[in-house]
Amino acid sequence: MLFVCNLSYAENGKELYLEYCSACHGFAGGGGVGVPLNLPSFINAVDDNFLKKTIKYGRPGRVMESFDFLSEQQISSIVKFISRWRTKKPPIFDTKNIRADIKNGKELYDLKCHKCHGKNGEGAQGTGVAFSRKIDQPILAPALNNRGFLKSASDEMIKKAIMEGRFSTPMKSFIKQGFSEQDINDIVNYIRTWEKNEIKNNNIKAENIPAVLQVESESNFDNTVKMVEDAIIGANFVRIRTTTFESGFVKNPNKKQVVIHFCNFKLLYDALAADPRVGLFLPCSITITEENNKVFLSAGNPKTLSQFFNNNELEYLCDKMTKIYETILEDSSL
Repeated sequence: MLFVCNLSYAENGKELYLEYCSACHGFAGGGGVGVPLNLPSFINAVDDNFLKKTIKYGRPGRVMESFDFLSEQQISSIVKFISRWRTKKPPIFDTKNIRADIKNGKELYDLKCHKCHGKNGEGAQGTGVAFSRKIDQPILAPALNNRGFLKSASDEMIKKAIMEGRFSTPMKSFIKQGFSEQDINDIVNYIRTWEKNEIKNNNIKAENIPAVLQVESESNFDNTVKMVEDAIIGANFVRIRTTTFESGFVKNPNKKQVVIHFCNFKLLYDALAADPRVGLFLPCSITITEENNKVFLSAGNPKTLSQFFNNNELEYLCDKMTKIYETILEDSSL
């Protein structure tokens, strides 16, 4: 832990923020994989309680992981540091639940909100960061049907966001669009019903998923390499290059250990758009080795790797990638 007793409260918050938050939200809060925290229309509109609970509970299945391993004091310290980006005092929200017309709230949500927040409140696709896809706004619509969000946001906070909107984001004031305060209460009440019927996080670590996909080839080394290259093309991928495994590390690399790199650019774009961190294990690759006159094909299992990213959208794509790997390995080893 980076908690150091002789640091001031704010200084400790900075150290903790740099350790746990800056990789996604930027060193100065300008955003990246995560939303820009220093955006005035966001940071001025949420209270410390919302920030603390967001850090603690995260957003299951939506990139933002839970930091419930941090102590309450550490979380408070991070929030105190983040709050320095505010340009005015945050609002104080009532924690009471709003009671209204759920049926009308659903009708209004389906009419106005689903285009951005999703039919079932699943939120906009991807992370919205500029380097994963071109966007015109700094924040895409968050998931409302999410355990972390619903635990963090009070009804009054949601209501205020709907009433006033978020300046410089796609979220516009519903009051200015002709909605009444009662209409907004109805929408808030409908959103709150998702606490009892939330979208489940599919990205749960499974103990029985192998980290590496491996098969033994029935052919010799050279034929196996050729079969993998053909299978890649047959699966609508482009072979990028075939290199020795030790290339660039030793003067005389083992020629019976090669890595074939390949890519389907649409799948690559979709995966990077869902989560830029997927670039850590893309483009695709299969390693072929010969040991004791036996030839083996192996590849990292995308389905296993995706479990560490807390992103349901990426989970689906990595499951698809795993099936493609399995097909290529099977076709190449017969």
